[in-house]
Amino acid sequence: MANSAPASVWRNPIHFLAFGLGSGAAPKAPGTFGTLAAVPIFIWLLQGLGTTEYLFMLVSTSLVGIYLCGKTSKDMGVHDHSGIVWDEFVGYWITMFLAPAGWMYIVLGFVLFRLFDILKPWPISWVDKHVHGGFGIMFDDILAGLMSFVVLQALVHFVF
Repeated sequence: MANSAPASVWRNPIHFLAFGLGSGAAPKAPGTFGTLAAVPIFIWLLQGLGTTEYLFMLVSTSLVGIYLCGKTSKDMGVHDHSGIVWDEFVGYWITMFLAPAGWMYIVLGFVLFRLFDILKPWPISWVDKHVHGGFGIMFDDILAGLMSFVVLQALVHFVF
């Protein structure tokens, strides 16, 4: 089914942010497009942050995301509309925490996060079905980001 983004995405700043700066308005695979939109933000703004600053950013964007996603979902009357992709932004950024610099890791982090977000292994699938509101929208992607982070770090330390 194609994504149908409401006109409010382009008028309401909260909806615009929840829709990942408009990337979630992609007609197909909005989660993938949302994650793609998170990549340049990571490269240009986040990759150079120190550990403490990066953790602060993750906590801040997660908390802001709970509000953005919850408010947009409520305004639209649809729980977790496919175009709401702020959660994909944060999930990808969690994946990339402490990742070495380089395109290989950026791409590997992208692939790992998309796999965990799409396949939703337990406990992600349980959270996706049972936890609602802005927290639920964010939490399953936070878990996908954490699982991707663990796999990426294991690859960095034991394979590459």
